[in-house]
This record gives sequence, C-alpha cells and structure tokens, in this order.
Amino acid sequence: MKYSPRYQLFPDEQQQEQLNWTVDVVRQVYNDALNRFNDVPESDGTLNQRVRSVRDELPSMKDWWDDLNDVYSTVLQNAVVRIEQNIETLHGLKNQGYDVGELKWKAPRDFQSFTYNKKGFELDKKSGPPGRGELTLKKIAGETITVPIRLHRDIPDHDSIQQLTLKQESTGEWYASFTITTEPPAKPDVTEIDASDCVGIDLGINTFIHDSDGREIDRLDLSDDRERLEREQRSLSRKTEGSNNYEKQRKRVASVHARMNTKKRDFKHKLAHFYTTTYDAVFLEDLNVADLMQSSGSSRNTAEVGWRDLITIFEHHGEKNGCYVETVHSGGTTKQCASCGVSTEKPLWVREHSCPACGFSTDRDLNAAANVLSRGLQQLGVGHSEATPAETATAVATDGGDASVSVDASGVVESGSPALTETVSTVE
Repeated sequence: MKYSPRYQLFPDEQQQEQLNWTVDVVRQVYNDALNRFNDVPESDGTLNQRVRSVRDELPSMKDWWDDLNDVYSTVLQNAVVRIEQNIETLHGLKNQGYDVGELKWKAPRDFQSFTYNKKGFELDKKSGPPGRGELTLKKIAGETITVPIRLHRDIPDHDSIQQLTLKQESTGEWYASFTITTEPPAKPDVTEIDASDCVGIDLGINTFIHDSDGREIDRLDLSDDRERLEREQRSLSRKTEGSNNYEKQRKRVASVHARMNTKKRDFKHKLAHFYTTTYDAVFLEDLNVADLMQSSGSSRNTAEVGWRDLITIFEHHGEKNGCYVETVHSGGTTKQCASCGVSTEKPLWVREHSCPACGFSTDRDLNAAANVLSRGLQQLGVGHSEATPAETATAVATDGGDASVSVDASGVVESGSPALTETVSTVE
C-alpha cells in the first residue's frame, strides 16, 4: 500500500525564492506540454502513449529553453505526467455523473508543487535538534539546497521512498510529502472473525459518531475558529486586491482555514486509528453526501463534518492496520428496528427509538448503529449467533442507566484515550 506522510519545511528567504522559481518553471512546462498534447491526434495511440510522446521532447527543449537545465529532469518529466493523471481524474468524475470540462492552462496560484522520483533528494534524519532533520534538494534554481525539516513522526529509510512532493500552501508554508510503499499487514480470515470484534458506526452531525458498542463521540467545536474566520474575511474584503496589505490579510485567512482543516483531519485520523486497531471489522454507512449537500437545512454542517473524507480515512487505516472497513447501504437504518426489523417513521427531532411492534426501546442513533453492524456482518459474511441483532449489537445497561458513554471531541487527544476504550457506562 502507498501512503504519503507530510512534514513541514523551514526554508530561509533565499531558498523560498529558489523554490518559487522552480515551481514557476515547472508550471510553464506543464502549460506548454498541455498545449502540445492537445495537438496530438487521438489516433496516435493511447492516453499514456500520447503523453509519453510529449514527455520525450523535453531533452531537445533544453537547447532553446535554458531554464530547464536548472531543474532536475524527473521533476520536469513528472510535470508532463500530471496531464495523464489529471485526465484520468476527470474521466473518473465523468463516470460518476459529474459534469466535467477539459484541462485548462494553470495560473500561478493554481500550481504550487513539484515532484521528485526516488533520486534528486537526500533526507538526513540525524542533523539538527531533536525532531528536526535536513532535506537536501538538487537543482533548485540550478543549485543544491539543504532545508531544515520537522520530523514529527518516524519515516522509513530512503530506499522505501518512491516520490517526494514539495508544495507551498496558501499560507506560504512549504511541506514535503514522501510517498512510501509498504506491505500491509494481513487481514484475519473472515471465518475466524467473531461478531464481538466488529463494530457498526452511525455517522451524524450533532453526535459525530455513535457506535454499536455504545460510544457517543461529539463533533469538534470549531465555533471560535469560525468566528475568527469571519472577522479575518471581513477585514480582507476591505483591502484593495493586489496590494501588499491584501496579500498579508489573504494569508491570515488561509491560515485560519488551514488550522481548521488540520484539526478536523487530525481528529478523524485518531478516530480511525482507534477503531481499526481495536476491531477486526468496522462498518460505516455509505452516505450519498452529494445529495445531502443539495438538501436544505444542514448543508453547511454536512460539509463541515466531512463524512466522505472520514470514510476514506477509515479505509486507509483499515489497510494499514489489517482491519476490514466496509460501507453498507444506509437506507432505513434509523427507521428499522434493530430487534425485529419493523420500520417506523420518526421525525428528526425524536431522538429515541421505540418500536410499536416488539416494544424494543433504545437511543435512536444506537439503534441505527446496531442496524449498520447487522448489515455489515451479513455483507462481509461473518458468522454470528441466532440471537436478534439488538442482543448482539447494542450495549445494554444492567442497572437501568443509559447504555452509552459520551466522549467529548476534545477528549480524543491521542489514540488509545481512556475515554474511547470505555464501551458500556452508566451516565447520570
């Protein structure tokens, strides 16, 4: 499997100018290659063959385009290969029903990265203070530069690094992403998985996650960040576009966005790590986020919680930790009784499931999580007892208390948090 850990770089002022110069040259190469690619008739071969024919012209271009001699060769080649990758992405979106156009010329603000392949860089993890290292880059504006890098987590040896991508974010900060290929751990055989080692997860807005073992995990409170974002955006609207003050304020706005995105991404990764290392199989609802975004009432909250992104992160951690991560059909998980299967209409404000057919009563989201688990077990083919889904899938308090344990989002400070490991608790 491939994954790309990201690390922050700390170039000095001169190195930033050299990196910016390199990005701009690579952008121009991409635009020139796209123009030449559009002139190649489709009858000349497959998409890959046509892109390669354009890429193979790079050596001869160095005779009249002197700047290309100051950029590492694989960096230039990867700029051309981007055309193939971008077209394949557009085709994938088109096959999913999206209305897509064609690739367009890239303006400077739309192109902020370049990529090495295996060679052209060296990572020294031992230089500098603890948690720091040095990244040496060849042919950055014609020179070899060494940039300090923050190593906030371990990274494998150089031989396992397939690519290095350098990117400048809208905040002006530079980051290095190392694409690493590893052998994922083997997943347990489905026939050996016990239902007790599986969990169903109901995704929500007010309660971010409610699982079939009774955990409730609140969504992140980003109200302070949103208020700051609104203030900074109002200030930006009063600046003259293109001025120095406008650029400074634009970076402040971008910094708030980046901070919010980092918080959400970190939160989701910690949750995914916990669940995929605790269970053999995790089941989530396959929500149609595109349709939910078009509905009135909660589209902003839907966009902020990022369900589709969460599912993708869970799938990544599932491969990384040898855990099955399956999405199941989400229709009717809230209406259907986890005990007898009878569906009952209930408005959104009704937070308790009470079945008129069998009398089973529990929290609305806990009932939905139990249905997700039951569908996931059937879909994956995990054998389980003849007991009803409610008996095998939901937590039951023994003293008349609530079977759930509520975990505040701010309590998810690290994987293995004591708050997360609780499954059944009586809440006053």
